[in-house]
Amino acid sequence: MDWHTRKVLSRRLSNTTDAEFCVEALRDALVRYGTPEIFNTDQGSQFTTPRFTEVLERHQVRISMDGRRGRWLDNVFIERLWRSLKYECVYLHAFETGSELGAGLAGWIAHYKWAASAPGTGWTHA
Repeated sequence: MDWHTRKVLSRRLSNTTDAEFCVEALRDALVRYGTPEIFNTDQGSQFTTPRFTEVLERHQVRISMDGRRGRWLDNVFIERLWRSLKYECVYLHAFETGSELGAGLAGWIAHYKWAASAPGTGWTHA
């Protein structure tokens, strides 16, 4: 997610804690949107694995991770996105399969992108 626009830059869905789906989403975002100065994430195992951090280091991106005193603001936008997604989509629907979940999430994110770019929100995206 881009902090300025609140745009979801790339996403993947996985039912494992393997890091590869996160690495794929990161590479996709870098190709599509370029290299950021700072990448913020929490300290989950998918984001601290060398496979993930090495991609950022190769692009000379500074890494900021949650968990340090006073750094809760680093993740406030993405945490709000996850909270909204869970309460407005996941908890309201009884998705039976991964495909149904994927389609439901894609629809919600498309709506989120539209809402984030609506007049009066102060948000815009490309």
